[in-house]
Amino acid sequence: MSIDRLIDGAMRPVADLVSGAVFVTVPVFGADLPLIVAWLIGGGVFFTVYLRFINLRGFAEALRIITGRRAGPADPGEIPQFQALTTAVSGTVGIGNMAGVAVAITAGGPGATFWLIVAGLLGMSTKFAECTLGVRFRRDNPDGSVSGGPMYYLEQGLRVRGRPRLGRVLGAFYAAAMVFGCLGIGNMFQSNQAAALFVDVTGGGSGYFGDKAWLVGLLLAVLVALVIVGGIRSIASTTVRLVPAMAVLYIALALAVLALNAREIPSAFVAIWQGALSSEGVAGGALGALVIGFRRAAFSNEAGLGSAAIAHATARTARPASEGYVGLLEPFIDTVVICTMTALVLITTVYDPVLAGAGVNGIELTTRAFTSTLSWSAPPLAVAAILFAFSTMIAWAYYGLKAFTYLAGEGRAQDLGFKLFFCVFVVVGASVDLAAVVDLSDALVFVVALPNLVGLYLMAPLVREELQRYRP
Repeated sequence: MSIDRLIDGAMRPVADLVSGAVFVTVPVFGADLPLIVAWLIGGGVFFTVYLRFINLRGFAEALRIITGRRAGPADPGEIPQFQALTTAVSGTVGIGNMAGVAVAITAGGPGATFWLIVAGLLGMSTKFAECTLGVRFRRDNPDGSVSGGPMYYLEQGLRVRGRPRLGRVLGAFYAAAMVFGCLGIGNMFQSNQAAALFVDVTGGGSGYFGDKAWLVGLLLAVLVALVIVGGIRSIASTTVRLVPAMAVLYIALALAVLALNAREIPSAFVAIWQGALSSEGVAGGALGALVIGFRRAAFSNEAGLGSAAIAHATARTARPASEGYVGLLEPFIDTVVICTMTALVLITTVYDPVLAGAGVNGIELTTRAFTSTLSWSAPPLAVAAILFAFSTMIAWAYYGLKAFTYLAGEGRAQDLGFKLFFCVFVVVGASVDLAAVVDLSDALVFVVALPNLVGLYLMAPLVREELQRYRP
């Protein structure tokens, strides 16, 4: 038996067990609604209303902040606010923007795209709350570094709200969940799809790498290690160059495909609208598209998971709400812009429900969409995808590290030990089946949304207090 099958055999039962525990569903209009998806939807709606549509009215101020027009020369923190944004965006803009959207459309039809966009807009408000609290309750370490994120704001923020015991429990639970959750969405899923695409463009199953996906994973692991060994400053200096470059490359390819298929775009929007809202007498169809769209959007932009607050906590600012403004840009960039462009490329080219039955899914379907119009696009698309995967992995290595050191304490041994642990799973992820990785990734990462959103609801008055205190 091959090493791939051994790993698959070990992972599949774990994925089924964890996924079954997390995605408990209730029947609604003939479709199964996962309670965790309803939990995330509720969070986005609540903070959008509670903060008076900060996702829309705060957009212009967010742009002013990232250009440095609000920065102070002596602001505390480790990295500039723009670098904090690129680090967090590198964690959200990943293979999920390509493979995840294909999974959503294959399962939920074009209508899932509409709910992807809605989830992105609502997620902007949740991100504002997370990043504001991340800065307010961050911890300054003796060596000059900064530690922050949900585990810190859950512990300290709930103490301020008069619930110290609950804060300690939720903070520890979040950190433990993040240590394992970072191995899914930010590690194995990324290396799995990057390796699959690399194998495909180098000859497929008959090529040299056809049965050596683990070798691609090993190369990715080495590259990840070279960056993360330098900590947040090294990660930020890498992402500030990498994120704009990979985004421009991918968006340029997508715009080229859409320009050549411009006459199909109106019908694509019709399909999206009808699939989202017009259920033709079967309400479960529209609800199914909503569930799949929100699930994949949360997997992509991470709103409600709290992960990005770990990076934003390191930003140089004396005003917590200013980083909340910066944070709300992430779901817009990730979901409203990049995921929507991927969806339009798929719908205007190769979308066909029959393809799902033929085993064409994930990154393979997205690649087919691009190459059906631009026959030469596979290599640059592979470059973009691998850059997406690489940037996501280095950001999530930092997230997992900060969760681990929250539990184990700061120290060189803990630091190096976790980084080695993370890199091993980069290799593992490249070697396993997509279905097992997607299920396990979804389940592990959604676990962290449970304590995070409980804390956000309880600390909502603190978020609004910081927003009211903020003056441009």
